[in-house]
Amino acid sequence: MYIQNKKFEYYSSPILSQNNFKHAYFTKSCSEKSLQLLGNHFNENSINCVSNQIHSNVIVFGSHSQKGTKTDADGLVGNKCSQNLWVYTADCMPIFFADKRTRNVATLHCGRKGLEKKIIKNLVKIFDTFGTSRDELLVAIGPAISKENYLVDKITLKEFYRKAENKNITVKLTKTKKDFCFNDSNHFREQNLNQIDLKRSAYRQLLNEKIPYTNIDISNLCTYKFNNEFYSWRRSKTISRQWNLICS
Repeated sequence: MYIQNKKFEYYSSPILSQNNFKHAYFTKSCSEKSLQLLGNHFNENSINCVSNQIHSNVIVFGSHSQKGTKTDADGLVGNKCSQNLWVYTADCMPIFFADKRTRNVATLHCGRKGLEKKIIKNLVKIFDTFGTSRDELLVAIGPAISKENYLVDKITLKEFYRKAENKNITVKLTKTKKDFCFNDSNHFREQNLNQIDLKRSAYRQLLNEKIPYTNIDISNLCTYKFNNEFYSWRRSKTISRQWNLICS
C-alpha cells in the first residue's frame, strides 16, 4: 500500500497494517529527513534504534543500538515499549517480524550475505525464547532488488545456493544477460551472469522455519527498477539509502 501526505511518502504491508503494527518502507524522498521526525509521525516520544549494518547474521536488542550505543548488527529486536527499529537499504531486503499475540517486533537488513549466513533462522530462534507461536508470527518482506536485476557470476550463484538453500548446483547454468567490464589489462571481457531471487530465497527460509505462507507478505517493488522512488546500489553505486521502520 502506497501512502503519501504533505510530509512523507512510504509503503506499508497489508498484513502488518491489518494487525495494527506501525511500520513504513520510506521512499528515497525521505532519506534526508531526521529519524526523529520520521519516527514521531508513527510513535511520538519514541527512542530510535539503528545499528551499523555489516551484512552479518548478528541480531541485537533495540536498547543496544540506541543513540550513543550503536553496534554492528543486521537485526534489531524490540525489548522496550516505544522503540523505533530502523534498517536502511538500497537493494537488500528490509524484513519486519511481528507477533500478533505478544506484540513483539523485530527487523532485519537481509541481502545475499544475510541469507547465506541464515540471519532469518537466528531471528526465529529469538522469537522462540519469547514463546512465540509460528501461527502468530507475521513477516513482511519490503521493497528490494528483483531477480531480473540481480545478476551474478556462476561461482557466486553456486555459493549462494549451497549456503542459503543447502543445494549444490551441478547443471549447466543458463545465460541470462551479458555484462561488459574491464579486466586488468583494460580490455573488455564478456561475462555470463545469472539471476538470484532474494525474495524467493527468503520466503523458502521462512517456510523452512515452519512459518505459514499465509503469514508472509512480500512486496513486488524492485528498488532497481523504480528509480524515482528508491535508491539502488546495483543501479547507480550510490551510498544513499532509504529508511525502513517498525515500532514496538
